[in-house]
Amino acid sequence: MTAGKDNLMAAGPRSGFGIWLDQHLYSFVASLGRVLRRPWTTLLTIGVMAVALALPLGLGLALENLRHFAGSVEQSREIDLFLKPEIEVARAQALAAELRGRGDVAKVEVRTPEQGLAEFRARSGLGDAIGALEENPLPSLLIVTPGEDDASLVAALDHLPETGLLQHDAAWRQRLQGWLGFGERLAWVLAALFGLGALLVVGNTVRLDIQSRREEIGVLQLLGATDGFIRRPFIYLGAWYGLAAGALALGLLAAAAYALRAPLHVLAQSYGSGFALTGLDPLRAAGFLLAATAVGWLGAWLVTGHFLRQTRPTET
Repeated sequence: MTAGKDNLMAAGPRSGFGIWLDQHLYSFVASLGRVLRRPWTTLLTIGVMAVALALPLGLGLALENLRHFAGSVEQSREIDLFLKPEIEVARAQALAAELRGRGDVAKVEVRTPEQGLAEFRARSGLGDAIGALEENPLPSLLIVTPGEDDASLVAALDHLPETGLLQHDAAWRQRLQGWLGFGERLAWVLAALFGLGALLVVGNTVRLDIQSRREEIGVLQLLGATDGFIRRPFIYLGAWYGLAAGALALGLLAAAAYALRAPLHVLAQSYGSGFALTGLDPLRAAGFLLAATAVGWLGAWLVTGHFLRQTRPTET
């Protein structure tokens, strides 16, 4: 007995950091136990939060995939320069070499009339009718990829003496970029609104839990417990809700992507594209889980702080 007492005295009292760590560990485990003891309430709260978090994230991922499906920025900026029918292939290749020397041109591809006719025959299914033609009616085509400034390049190409027809649908590209930009802004607005909704859901759930432990909290306040000590288990409770809701939201999005993968693959093949849906990479998924946990933590912190301010004993 004396030896045990001597060992305890030799060890000395616990440090303030050790006590603080023990309190956090206890609150961490106790809050998880409260979550598991009420499965239906927990599932309802987590489910509502998960849907609220998944909707704006799903919209953002859909817009990101739409950008990939519409083609890269470089492809959408290509200029189709159809030369006059009398321009020979040798002159077309020489003109392409001249254009490659310009500073505002990134790349030039030459497509001969024979190549264009073969591609048209393969895509149109009119092989017999095309074979009956006595001569090839298609001109040489230069596919020009501009550098930074495509407006001045379009004007220069349009004034070339060899130019027969120039196609550069800049207005379509600008409209597409405008719609995608609007969609991104809409996704951020919805993220803020649904994030606020998730915060209110977890706040209300924690408020109900606080009300059920109102007498216990009153006793702790009378015994001199600090607000931080009382608030800590409820904050961890909110964090658990947020983390579980974030994980469920990622699961819902993964299930939605699996359901859409097959029909989207068929649609992409009809456009001659090998496009496939892309989801969140591990780093962004971890960031989303951290953000969802922070939403739960913040909701619990706000509600608990409001309750403690309302019930703090007054000094006499």
